Amino acid sequence: MNIRDLRYLLALAEHQHFGRAARACGVSQPTLSVQVRRLEELLGVALFERGGKAVTPTAALERMIGHAREAVAETEAMIAVARNQRDPLCGRFRLGVIPTLAPYLLPLVFAPLRQALPSLEVEPWEDQTEALLDRLRGHDLDAALLATEVDGPDLASRPLFDEPFLAALPPEHPLVQREVIAEADLAPDILVLAEGHCLRDQALAVCGQGGALSGALRASSLPTLLNMVAAGYGTTLVPGLAAGAAQDAGIVLRPLSAPSGRTVCIAWRTHFPRCAAVEAVGDVIAARLRGFAEGAAAGTVG
Repeated sequence: MNIRDLRYLLALAEHQHFGRAARACGVSQPTLSVQVRRLEELLGVALFERGGKAVTPTAALERMIGHAREAVAETEAMIAVARNQRDPLCGRFRLGVIPTLAPYLLPLVFAPLRQALPSLEVEPWEDQTEALLDRLRGHDLDAALLATEVDGPDLASRPLFDEPFLAALPPEHPLVQREVIAEADLAPDILVLAEGHCLRDQALAVCGQGGALSGALRASSLPTLLNMVAAGYGTTLVPGLAAGAAQDAGIVLRPLSAPSGRTVCIAWRTHFPRCAAVEAVGDVIAARLRGFAEGAAAGTVG
């Protein structure tokens, strides 16, 4: 018994016609018929009831067909894995992305990634930093886009681009009259994301708040945070890629007097066998975002 014969079996069960099944498999009808008959002899049971042009699966086949499908699927998966190892730029590539980056970066880079790496199937997974690192270490991800450094000898990272922070103000806020905003001026009513988001800690550090925060409002996502600012609940810092979404919400953006931001990097396992894929994905993203810092600061991201 071989996988080729199981493919013939599944095709005949699907089409219930020797001619159509043979065409689907790319072989002659006699070849398919002979191999199915040999398979029946090997198993010692009739797999099809043959009547004129119609071919109907028997009860025996109905009980076996699930195993046949699993065998073919597992074999094809093994072939795909082997192919991916021969060509690291082919097959599935599971990419983690933090939530404050994913909605704004992915639309910019998906088309360039498809164009530059047509055989690589990039599958994004959005989650917070610690969860992404756990999945990366657990081999559930191939790489992750983060805005913090990675720790430990089991992981490596490479910086891709710098993303500046911008002051985000409600339209009626007194600071709107200024062309440039001092970080300390945002501190009294700054709003931040809930714990677990790296942007929370970065925003507090930039505004000199450390770990302390007087207000009670915490947002679970960046869109929620932007809506809170737009409604006049307070101020915040937004990463440059989210500038368009902030302006669409009616928020006024201003550069900071002491420009600051975060570095977006791609992280992977040190011994990951497809490092060439990580480098290729990183190259495409870095090229797409080249010069981004200047554009974001000038309000011309896109």
